[in-house]
Amino acid sequence: MEDRSSMGLNDTNAATNDSGVTADSGVTGGPDGPDAGLPTPTPGDGARGGADGGPLGGPAGGLGEPGGEPGSTSAPVPAGLTDGAYVAKIVIAVDGPAGSGKSSVSRAAARALGYGYQDTGAAYRALAWHALQQRVDLDDGAAILASWDTFDYAIGTDPDDYYVRVGETDVTDAIRTPDVTGAVAHIAKLPDVRHRLVQLFRNVMRKTDAPGIITEGRDITTVVAPDAEIRILLTADESVRMARRSAEVTTQSAAETSAALARRDAADAKVVDFMNAADGVTTLDSTDLDFDQTVQAVVDLARAATH
Repeated sequence: MEDRSSMGLNDTNAATNDSGVTADSGVTGGPDGPDAGLPTPTPGDGARGGADGGPLGGPAGGLGEPGGEPGSTSAPVPAGLTDGAYVAKIVIAVDGPAGSGKSSVSRAAARALGYGYQDTGAAYRALAWHALQQRVDLDDGAAILASWDTFDYAIGTDPDDYYVRVGETDVTDAIRTPDVTGAVAHIAKLPDVRHRLVQLFRNVMRKTDAPGIITEGRDITTVVAPDAEIRILLTADESVRMARRSAEVTTQSAAETSAALARRDAADAKVVDFMNAADGVTTLDSTDLDFDQTVQAVVDLARAATH
């Protein structure tokens, strides 16, 4: 198997290139990374937790239940993998605050590289949408956690065939409404929910058919995929992030959108540090970059680390 321990951005002397990329230090991997001789995955039977998956969601056993499609809470989980491990393939982890462009940039970069794409924020939003549909008291953490038992979630990882479904309902657009945005903080602050979603995200990375996958969201570089070959903190000045988010959200005023973004940042900051790059994570500041330049910077980082 190819030794990736020497791949990546291993220069520990920080340097900024013309694309606004700060190479803070190297990328983890090697003997303890995703190439560590992992066994060939086989479907779990859904009867127990741990490596076999266990009841992590879905109405009939969740992640360990036979059947289902890739990116679904009802898809089978590979057996024999240690907690947090994923099969050997290129994983690019993209972290950063709201409005930094994580989703759009990651999706475009995945398309350019021929990789899969996972929007982890969609799962938080979909669970928030599901809780609202179930009329769950968002101030009741136990009730939110209980709603997981009927959370039948699926996401498309093909950047050209992206969708989010809960059960038979396509919620791709519904999870972007202001009501759901306002509910997400109640979901994201719960450690038990975050833990279950982390297992779901890792499961999606395990099962992608593409040669690699870009997984983006908050705490991806430190919690979900700390051994990814490429780890990026995508950020921008607050005023730029707010302007970008306002352009995306047409159902709210700029002031309302900015206030919602600030509340989300404040709530998430209590759980995870998404503004400062951890050791081995490359900072990509897109404040002065346009969309295409930012995408190209991610693609360049990936190609430099894998060729």
